[in-house]
Amino acid sequence: MKLSQFRFNLPPNLIASHPPKNRDESRLMVLNRKDQTIEHRIFKDILEYFRDGDVFVLNNTKVFPARMYGEKEKTGAKIEVFLLRELNRESRLWDVLVDPARKIRIGNKLYFGEDDSLVAEVIDNTTSRGRTLRFLFDGPYEEFKKTIQSLGKTPLPKIHERPIEPEDEERYQTIYAKHEGAIAAPTAGLHFSRELMKRLEIIGVSFAEVTLHTGMGNFRTIEVEDLTKHKMDSEEMFITAENSDIINAAKARRNSVVAIGTTTMKALESAVTMPNHIKPVKQWTNKFIFPPYDFNLADAMVTNFHLPKSPMMMQAAAFADYDFLMKAYKEAITNKYRFFTYGDAMLII
Repeated sequence: MKLSQFRFNLPPNLIASHPPKNRDESRLMVLNRKDQTIEHRIFKDILEYFRDGDVFVLNNTKVFPARMYGEKEKTGAKIEVFLLRELNRESRLWDVLVDPARKIRIGNKLYFGEDDSLVAEVIDNTTSRGRTLRFLFDGPYEEFKKTIQSLGKTPLPKIHERPIEPEDEERYQTIYAKHEGAIAAPTAGLHFSRELMKRLEIIGVSFAEVTLHTGMGNFRTIEVEDLTKHKMDSEEMFITAENSDIINAAKARRNSVVAIGTTTMKALESAVTMPNHIKPVKQWTNKFIFPPYDFNLADAMVTNFHLPKSPMMMQAAAFADYDFLMKAYKEAITNKYRFFTYGDAMLII
């Protein structure tokens, strides 16, 4: 398939800039692949589609406050630094994006905080991801991370074109987030409230967890028409033996395994050893899923409505069927569904 096949006209007013009042009351479009039907529901109605023994697989990654604002030495020029990945804990080395990039050279020092409480030095500007910074911090690591936490802001995507608000710190995080490392929330999981998860447990649905730290590769512009030539950034992932056993047992007894989000699906497909079976893993994955693709594990998937030409949209098209997904997106726009980060949800069964 070609990049241009994933282009569609998305009215800007359908990109949701704020979360709904209640997590589980966003709209839910249900796509039935077998019957080729589309239903319009509310997210908490998801209860009606599953039964005792089914397993929902959640990505428990936790977003860290990756966006920081500082000043360049001598000139005082305002610089935005977006933390991508910690490279070396002892040396305080980080891969980052800087904006404006043209002003930053190797050897430049950047100052953060009202009293310049944190200083970083640019030591490399040749990485494909941006720059490498060394934070000049003499205290213990825990104190360094606290400083980063206090200076960083919630990394809400810039497409929302609004200042970060207090509610974002909580709402741009799933209620089951545990392991810090993501620069973006696994947005399908944002629809789950504690009440809904409890109701799912009551009907016999259980939960397994994977960890995949969502990276910038999900948001980079794909620049090749031939999708086989696109290379995704690698993302760190973990699946424990306990969680892989829960998933494999559900497949063995022919219950449904439901991937909550594209990042969860990517983790599952990266851990498959044979059809209907995954292994515990601790690895990096750069898997890029687009049509046609034969999925090995999940029976259903929850995902948001994605931006045109995005890897997440392509994965949803691979799972739902390209023509069916494009039909659903057209219907979503007609019915004014909300797209992207804080948008509405789709259940593909």
